[in-house]
Amino acid sequence: MEFQGRDIISLKDFSREEIDYILRIARTMESVAKNGSDLLAGKILATLFFEPSTRTRLSFESAMHRLGGSAIGFAEAEIASVKKGENLADTMRVVESYADIIVVRHPLEGAARLAAEFAGVPVINGGSGAEEHPTQALLDLYTIVKEKSRIDGLSIALVGDLRYGRTVHSLAYALSLFDVTLHFVSPEMLRMRREVLETITGKIEVVETNRLEDVIDGVDVLYMTRIQKERFPDAAEYAKVRGSYRIDLPLLESAREDMIVLHPLPRVDEIAFEVDKTIHARYFGQVWNGVVMRMALLGLLLGQIK
Repeated sequence: MEFQGRDIISLKDFSREEIDYILRIARTMESVAKNGSDLLAGKILATLFFEPSTRTRLSFESAMHRLGGSAIGFAEAEIASVKKGENLADTMRVVESYADIIVVRHPLEGAARLAAEFAGVPVINGGSGAEEHPTQALLDLYTIVKEKSRIDGLSIALVGDLRYGRTVHSLAYALSLFDVTLHFVSPEMLRMRREVLETITGKIEVVETNRLEDVIDGVDVLYMTRIQKERFPDAAEYAKVRGSYRIDLPLLESAREDMIVLHPLPRVDEIAFEVDKTIHARYFGQVWNGVVMRMALLGLLLGQIK
């Protein structure tokens, strides 16, 4: 299985076998992450974040440092040459001379794939508009396997902003390669994007509803997302759906004892703080899993892990 030199733009570009292999490699990175390594010594990661990010950028940089490499980049377009009018294609042509691998986050859909076309080094999509966020979905899969020992046979609910939430789009594509039942829970105006539904329909069982109460007692994994205010073109439309769903202790009384709650973070008010101390909460564990997963991906794409 060949990963060296590949780009990670969409999980639609990966097979079930490839994803299973990535998950296995991530598991081997657990001890490496704690003890450190010089596997990527001399290698440089560039993080080009044209929109704000904390978790994804720091997760990639932490992963690179734990493997002995180094990281350069910027965290907002205002401090980059884009402010001077430089286009994305030229930015990529320049940065490929500085780094061995590039992570790009951009507010426009399709930007990551465009970046990959012009870069001569591997490009990882760190989030492209409301389109996809493949590495977040991979760490989500790793979390599920780690907590439930499997993915096949599970019932999984994706809740909240399914229209603009790029994480759930990537996760839905990936989960369609497994034997799962997917429940999409969202307000009518934030239903899962049609192109996602068209891609996964017929591969797995999909159930759509606007009531979280309808699924809480039957799912193994509850994947919560925030309603993304920054993606709404109209503030009035955002106001209509803000606070549509909230997980609290009374709601969890109906959940299975071994049901886990995941969230890509940041959260706003969709998960009560009291939930953090329950046996269901796994969202902060996802943060560590993100470092481990991204270590695996960096090693694979740079050819240091086979």
